[in-house]
Amino acid sequence: MPLYPLYALLFADHGLSDAAISALFALWSVTTLVLEVPSGAWADVTSRRRMLAASGALSAAAFALWVLAPGAPVFALGFVLWGVGTALASGTLEALAYDALARWDATDRYATLMGRARAGYLGATLAATALAAPLVALGGYVLCGLVGAGATLLSAALALTLPEEARGPRERAATRSALVEWWAMLRDGAGEVARIALLRRAVVLTALLTGLMAFDEYLPLLAADHGASPATTAPELIAVGVAETACAALAGRVARARGPVLGALLAGAAIAVGAGALLPLGPGFALIAAGWGVLQLLLVVVETRVQDAVVGDARATVTSMAGLGSEAVGLGVLVVVGTGSVWVALPVLIAGLTVPLLVLAVVVSRQ
Repeated sequence: MPLYPLYALLFADHGLSDAAISALFALWSVTTLVLEVPSGAWADVTSRRRMLAASGALSAAAFALWVLAPGAPVFALGFVLWGVGTALASGTLEALAYDALARWDATDRYATLMGRARAGYLGATLAATALAAPLVALGGYVLCGLVGAGATLLSAALALTLPEEARGPRERAATRSALVEWWAMLRDGAGEVARIALLRRAVVLTALLTGLMAFDEYLPLLAADHGASPATTAPELIAVGVAETACAALAGRVARARGPVLGALLAGAAIAVGAGALLPLGPGFALIAAGWGVLQLLLVVVETRVQDAVVGDARATVTSMAGLGSEAVGLGVLVVVGTGSVWVALPVLIAGLTVPLLVLAVVVSRQ
């Protein structure tokens, strides 16, 4: 999606303030939050690959609408479509992959596999970021948006080719409706999180870490605040993409690390991002790149621990509960930036948002 590093600038160019852009991000978060767990339960009773395909189609529609009919109402509609698509995919791919590995008695490879998958995603994002500058010079925001929509539709088609394993011994009775089965799966997933302390801690940790990283949406605006133009914003973000890709690919090597090691990594990443937000563009984004790369690695690790702790059939439901928590925390982050930007400069706000990550690092180091 070449538009990704630039879409906040697209909104700003059409007259939206930082507060209005934050409201759009919040709309996306609220949509995803409301549908997160219900869609996860649905992924446990229906075809997960079809849900992934539907997610891609909805996201493609959102990106195309933004550039073909730009304006505040269409931006809002696009975020709703993107939010629905995000909810459909959240937890679905993770559950599909883990269940397939379990069938092959290879769950110890999950962190390595998903780390490489995330690295592939980040690598594609990096390529799109590199393409953003020449594409916007050639065809403006429209060309960037349509290229992204086409790639997302291609990913939707690719999702339909994934090998989906049969799941569990549960069989629907002839008189049991899909709605009843969905409700039963939703109840089972919530009960499992409430009952198993290890799983509950993993879910909370994943939700907090993912949610507190929601301010990545403001990195393009941060670059602009430090003097980058739309044409130079994308290159400034390339370093961040390189670090994320490299670190995510290494996640399997630290998947079994103990709390003190993970806590130290998290603290170092938070300090790097916070300091980078306050420094000039070049050195600042170099530090942000290093910190954000480590945060991506840690995300794979904590998400792996959620999957390892699930014992029942409601794997996507449980994963979506972590997603629900992350959306709630992320929404809080967006509210803080949206309201705080009226009085406080964006670099200071982003630096302040790394403080909760430092607190979380202390908690993690004690586990």
